[in-house]
Amino acid sequence: MSMSTLPAPASRGGDGFAGKVAVLIAILATIGTLFGFIGNSSYNEAALLKNSAAIDKTSAANAWNHYQAKSNKQNLAELATNLPGVDHVHYRAEVLRYQQEKDEIRVEAERWEASSAAFSARSEEALHRHRQWSLASVAQQIAISLAAVALLARRTWLLGATVTVAAFGLVIGAFAWLHVEPTPLVAAPFVAALGAILGVELLKGLGRRTRG
Repeated sequence: MSMSTLPAPASRGGDGFAGKVAVLIAILATIGTLFGFIGNSSYNEAALLKNSAAIDKTSAANAWNHYQAKSNKQNLAELATNLPGVDHVHYRAEVLRYQQEKDEIRVEAERWEASSAAFSARSEEALHRHRQWSLASVAQQIAISLAAVALLARRTWLLGATVTVAAFGLVIGAFAWLHVEPTPLVAAPFVAALGAILGVELLKGLGRRTRG
């Protein structure tokens, strides 16, 4: 048998639809992994900031305890200034000294409290960004699942739904990156797009039934 009569080997490349979906799944998986990594970093940042807030809160409490101790000593010194037979000048000087020390301690305690509040606010902000990144990552995972179903079912409308959900995740990720609070109206265009895709598919099904 000559070489010219041998059958051509079968193509192993697959069809174009499967190739495009495979590339789309790879892109979505990469984006979802990136969102998940950034989300974990935001969570770790929130935990560190919360720990710093707790440390400063403890320092503020210790400073206020020190302030209270100075107040007690000042009260005793003031009481001593009214007792007969004691050095009134000395105890009046002690009262002034304790008052000055109290003022310094109060400033320090308020500084610790302000620092703790600032760390707590930054921690809440980082935790909120973590939730946004998590939502964006989940959207990409759902999009990957839809793409896999589209590949198996050979449904182009499922591919459109995949792109819509993936775009929603990208928008949420953009809001998280820009530190912007999304509004409920953000989802409206994507819900409308999904509704349009489902509506078109429903009309196609009704048209096939009518022709049948």
